[in-house]
Amino acid sequence: MGKKATSVEQLNGKQKAAVLLMSLDVDVAAKVFKELDMKEVELIAVEITNLRDLSPNIIEDVIEEFYQLMSASSYMVEGGLEYAQTLLEKTYGKERAKEIIEKIRILTTVRGFSILKKADPAQLASFLGKEHPQTIALILSHLPPDQSAEVLAELKEDMRAETVMRIATIGKVSPQLVNTVEHVVDQIAESTLSQNLATQGGAQLVANILNKSNNASAKAMLENIEELDFNLAMEIKRLMFLFEDIVMIDDKGIQRILRDVDKRDLAMALKVSDEKIQNKIFKNMSERAAVVVKEELDFMGSVKLKEVEAAQMRIVDIIKQLEDTDEIQVGGRGKEDVFV
Repeated sequence: MGKKATSVEQLNGKQKAAVLLMSLDVDVAAKVFKELDMKEVELIAVEITNLRDLSPNIIEDVIEEFYQLMSASSYMVEGGLEYAQTLLEKTYGKERAKEIIEKIRILTTVRGFSILKKADPAQLASFLGKEHPQTIALILSHLPPDQSAEVLAELKEDMRAETVMRIATIGKVSPQLVNTVEHVVDQIAESTLSQNLATQGGAQLVANILNKSNNASAKAMLENIEELDFNLAMEIKRLMFLFEDIVMIDDKGIQRILRDVDKRDLAMALKVSDEKIQNKIFKNMSERAAVVVKEELDFMGSVKLKEVEAAQMRIVDIIKQLEDTDEIQVGGRGKEDVFV
């Protein structure tokens, strides 16, 4: 900041975020940073560096504003907009309650766009395909160009042409259209978030927990899940072990795995792997076999990332099968299996 702030009204959103993070315990602030995009971290880090000699009153006001926003959010989740406004008016008065609700509305839309930026283009296109081209145009104009291009490619030809034309001629936007866009963004973001949680979040959380459990406990819990939902159990197993975790397996285990792995899959999986993983693999192969895989890598050329990930997943499935039959052990799962 160019000059010292004397009131919270002089701070912008990034500066308020910086003040809030500065007031938190270092460990808590670090956890918050992990949930942000790198660009957001950089912007807030700059503000933290620039903030100097803040009065205790400003810090208290920022924390109070954050508390009010969190309270308003929980009220809205609990009983909707009208319920939240009624409670906020009783606590803060009519004018302040209106301000808080407006900030929540803006923050929700911003968060919605943030979630949309991470959405699959085909999924996003299926949602937007039902909307008016002007609504689609306004939403796509706020997304990264490469993502917008992929979404447009998924739309029907007439809808695509109309949308592109409207993006090119976006002018003053009516309040009604803004309300429509906010509503659509909220719907898509909510659906995208719930789908991501259903397909990844829950399974990933279980995988994280089981990764920290010992083999016997993890195996028993997985067997229970498998009885109820075999596909979910397989998804959790895959998430429990990343291809990069192969470095945790001892040499004898690597040699056993390589007996069952297709050489083409191995070369594909190593395409984007770092030197540490490649060295681990190659040192456990015969010289002749290593030469074959290295040649496959050299002549492979460009490949799609999803093909590499699919090959890695097939190898991970083999590793999980061998671990289940106790033919190999993976280090790092619970204290009893850590290798040093």
